[in-house]
Amino acid sequence: SCVHTENCFVPISEIIAVEETELSKKQRHIGKWQKMARPHAFTVYYVKKARKHRWRCSDVTFWCVDEHLCNQWIGALKELLEKQKSRPKQLLVYINPYGGKRQGKRIYEQKVAPLFSLASISTDVIVTERANHAKDNLFEVNINKYDGVVCVGGDGMFSEVMHGLIGRMQKDSGIDQNNPKAPLVQCNIRIGIIPAGSTDCICYSTVGISDPVTSALHIIIGDCQPLDVSSVHHNNTFLKYYVSLLGYGFYGDILKDSEKKRWMGPMRYDYSGFKTFLFHHYYEGTISFQPAKHTLGSPRDKDSCRTGCHICKKSEQQLAEQQKESGLKHEEDEEEWRVIKGKFLAINAVNMSCACPRSPKGLSPAAHLADGSADLILVRKCSRFDFLRYLVRHTNQDDQFDFSFVNVYRVKSFQFTSKLSEDNESNVMDIGKKRFGHFCRDHPSCCCNAANTTWNCDGETLDSSAIEVRVHCQLMKLFARGIEENGKDEAAYSQSSTEQLL
Repeated sequence: SCVHTENCFVPISEIIAVEETELSKKQRHIGKWQKMARPHAFTVYYVKKARKHRWRCSDVTFWCVDEHLCNQWIGALKELLEKQKSRPKQLLVYINPYGGKRQGKRIYEQKVAPLFSLASISTDVIVTERANHAKDNLFEVNINKYDGVVCVGGDGMFSEVMHGLIGRMQKDSGIDQNNPKAPLVQCNIRIGIIPAGSTDCICYSTVGISDPVTSALHIIIGDCQPLDVSSVHHNNTFLKYYVSLLGYGFYGDILKDSEKKRWMGPMRYDYSGFKTFLFHHYYEGTISFQPAKHTLGSPRDKDSCRTGCHICKKSEQQLAEQQKESGLKHEEDEEEWRVIKGKFLAINAVNMSCACPRSPKGLSPAAHLADGSADLILVRKCSRFDFLRYLVRHTNQDDQFDFSFVNVYRVKSFQFTSKLSEDNESNVMDIGKKRFGHFCRDHPSCCCNAANTTWNCDGETLDSSAIEVRVHCQLMKLFARGIEENGKDEAAYSQSSTEQLL
């Protein structure tokens, strides 16, 4: 079903609301309405798609002289909207008033709340007062009364809400998060992200743009995008979940340095990046991983993840079949591990492309949002000039993996251990001892010391010299639809916000 305006067809799924419209005396004396004794009207609010994945709320007013006909139209359209079962009616909203440019509260109140109100969505709003306020609160609230949880802030705020929601689901199901092999329970409550931080990487990869109004409209119409989540463990202790990047070496060092310079604002990343590049530290260690045999794609196949991605759907089915066959035989899993020792400038594990305005393709252009795998990128020790060539390729269309010192693998789990595991062997898991042994001996220049074991975990620092990472296929869902292929007719939409049709 569609509403037809002069310029476009609008699917019912993209109608925001329908309201009876009171015509003012002034309006009644304009144009054709002058001839009508008592004109009746209703307004349809709908999603208008602009360029570069930006959405806006537009409206069109229909009018006629017959009051009964007008009411019939309103009733029929409202009935069709009621049938859109994926739309949220009640949302729990967390606002971080301190993140980014401290604009979260203003952005929500001015740009988002009026749209939720228009769409008849009721909200419970909590303005967070401290770190982990939202996370702690998610363990206490009656979560079942909500159709979704919305976080207003940057990637850090999203991470907090995600940890609270996933943790709450596991707690309610009696699952121990500290067990790295525990099959986790999927979260059926969707998370919405209203970007209001200094970095909004997840919005770019799941919606295509960092824009509060666009994200609010995706929430209103009830979009759903499953998302892989990776868990990070050390010595059978749960450390963190992440959905975009886990980076060691170059990206970990940038984050660690930039944390000390928050007063600089977003510019701190440029400064720390340049400084880290000049230091050119490398890290010696051993990485072992399980190839993701269930996935259809590969990191270099140029097949990007898009709305309704067939690779994600098929990979999910293949993974489920594999798990049925193997059951709980972890001994079989041991056979599949591959081991790589070396000196690395960067080790990056990405669950999504990690695209942003500066790097439009991201760290791994063909990474998928929901295929149950991560792309593991190993950048071996090389000259500063070669490393710069690699970094520059993130900003252009050249194949950034086409270097002899760069390897990329699609994996479902991996482990890394550095020199530090020697200093305290009891910290390393038995499985790690068997696989890794000793290394990085007599290499004082390799920088494997206690001060340099920082991981960049979705933009937050994580200190650990030995970790175990596992990808959990489609563990959670977002109010998003992935990146849409650029519509041919998007630019052709009219700028006019109100069209009148007889």
